[in-house]
Amino acid sequence: MCCSEKTAIFDMDGTLFQSETVALPAFRRAFMRLREEGLYRGDPPSDGEIQSVFGMTQEEIWSRLLPEADEGARKRADRWTLEEELAGLRRGEGRLYPGVAETLRRLKAEGWRLFIASNGLRSYLDGVLETFRLSPLFTGVYGAGDHGTETKEELVRMLMEEHGVTGGFMVGDRKSDVRAGKAGPVPLHLRDAHYSGAKKLGHGKEYIYAHDVPHAIAAQQYLPDELAGRRYYEPRPRGLERDIGTRLERIREILDGEM
Repeated sequence: MCCSEKTAIFDMDGTLFQSETVALPAFRRAFMRLREEGLYRGDPPSDGEIQSVFGMTQEEIWSRLLPEADEGARKRADRWTLEEELAGLRRGEGRLYPGVAETLRRLKAEGWRLFIASNGLRSYLDGVLETFRLSPLFTGVYGAGDHGTETKEELVRMLMEEHGVTGGFMVGDRKSDVRAGKAGPVPLHLRDAHYSGAKKLGHGKEYIYAHDVPHAIAAQQYLPDELAGRRYYEPRPRGLERDIGTRLERIREILDGEM
C-alpha cells in the first residue's frame, strides 16, 4: 500500500485496544460455562495460550483452543466469549493504549479517512468503538468474522475496493497486518465490471479470459503493482511437489512470454 493518500487502516486488538483487559476474563468465563454444560473436560487453557490466539480468525481461535470439539461446541464457545467481552466492556474493564483516542481525533481533524480491519467480529469491534466514543471517527469498520474472509489481506482488499482506497497506511501489530499493508489495490482489469459505472472506472478493461487463449493461461498482471513479479511458492524436488514444480515452471514460462 503506497503512502500518498491520507488514509489509515487500523487493526483493533493489540494496536488500538488492550484486548487482554476484556478477552482474558471472557475466555475464562466461557470455558467455565463449557465445563458446566459438559462440553469441555480438563484444565482450561492458560492465559498464555489464550493470548496466543489474539488476532486470529474465529475459526483459527477455536481450532487451536478446542481442537477436539465439534462445530456446535465451538459455536457456543464463540458466542459465550463474545457475550462476556461485551459485558466486560459495559463494566468498564477495557482499556485503549495510551494516546490512541487523542491521535485518532487529531488525524480525523486533519482530514484523514480512518478504517478498522480486524479478524474479530463486527459486534465486538462496534462494542469497543462505542465504549470509547470513537465510532464517528471511522469511515468503515470491517470484521473478518462477518465478511467470511480467510486472511487479513482479503479483508483489506475488500475494504479498499468498496471505498475506492488506492493507498495509505496499514497500522497493526501482527505479520498479517504487514502482509495486508503490502497487498495494494487489485489491478483494474481484474476488478468487478458487471455493475453500473464500473466501465467508467476502467474495471475489466483489457481483461483476458484464460479459456480464450492457448493452454488456458492468460499472460496478464494478477498481483498489485507493489507485488508484481514476486513469487510466493517454490515446490520442493520430492513427491507430488516435483510434478507440481514441472507444471509450474511451464506456466511461468507462458506468463513470462516464453511460449
